[in-house]
Amino acid sequence: MSARRKVRLPEETGIFAVLVVVAMGMALLSPTFGTFSNTLVLLLNGAVIGFLAIGQTFVLLTGGIDLSTAANMALSGVLGTLFMSWGLPWEAAVALALCIALTCGIANGLLVRYVGLPAFIATFGVQGVVASLAQVITKGVSITAADERFVWFGRGKIASVPVPVVLLLVAALIAAAALKWTRLGVHIYAFGGNPRAARLAGVNTARTTLFVYGVSGFCAGIGGLITASRLMVGFPYVGSGNELFYSIAAAVVGGVSLFGGVGTILGTIIGAVLIATVSNGMNVLNISSYWQPMVIGAIILGAVSADTYRRTMAGRNLWGLFIAGFRHGRAEGAEAPPPDATPRPAPDREVSAPERPGGSA
Repeated sequence: MSARRKVRLPEETGIFAVLVVVAMGMALLSPTFGTFSNTLVLLLNGAVIGFLAIGQTFVLLTGGIDLSTAANMALSGVLGTLFMSWGLPWEAAVALALCIALTCGIANGLLVRYVGLPAFIATFGVQGVVASLAQVITKGVSITAADERFVWFGRGKIASVPVPVVLLLVAALIAAAALKWTRLGVHIYAFGGNPRAARLAGVNTARTTLFVYGVSGFCAGIGGLITASRLMVGFPYVGSGNELFYSIAAAVVGGVSLFGGVGTILGTIIGAVLIATVSNGMNVLNISSYWQPMVIGAIILGAVSADTYRRTMAGRNLWGLFIAGFRHGRAEGAEAPPPDATPRPAPDREVSAPERPGGSA
């Protein structure tokens, strides 16, 4: 008899099934949800979330977090339109804005690696600086894109597919290949799984840290420029909504562990589409926007709880744990005396008589 081969489903199967169920439910609740125009809006919104989530994935895989992505997104859009107002063509303006976004990301890595700040504190501080820069540069006023060709970056199409979606697919393929088939990708997973062991194994932790935060900054810059192209203005308050919230949610829901070392780009993309689907579906159903953060928050709590449980139970046999606990309970019950049993007298032993005051016993 030939040995049976076990079919192992990809780890992303569960979240993909959830996406299908949610999409089908939204389509049943609202006929507008499945229309071509709404699908186009969903994909465009999902592309921005996807770019932010890809960058966040690289950071999360090392056990860190980037809270500056939304602010970096706003600064990139503002700088891109500002450079166009100075007479630069949109291609040069986009390239220069992306370089600055990359620099902001690397600044996060420098603070984390060489200054020794926790990732939460370092990126939160950079977030404040970058968000203020976007407002100081514009004085709180939007900057109109001077080059009309810039609209192609956010609204153009390649073979009937929106340009942002094409860019996201290309970025996802490059990111997935880098994590799976390059030495740097192996180092990222190793660093996130066990930083001390990775250092002892010769992993260049400094280069790895700067790389992941640089990727996050670069991806945030692309998301900001896509948004600016769709609006054709650089708005300094872009990203002040739920963009940061959604980027973390997409990665975590897609299976990326907040503890580092676990996750894939495919799962992140599916998570980004799921978050965009939930948000878009609630808009189509005319549900108040005040409810959306609560729903996304509940999704994050569920995903993180599942991840924590998975890490706790990793390598353990649930049936074996149940049997062991049952036997332990039986053993404790056998040792304890029954409630109605009469306590046995203590064994006889010699007890010295106490001395009487003023005389012998």
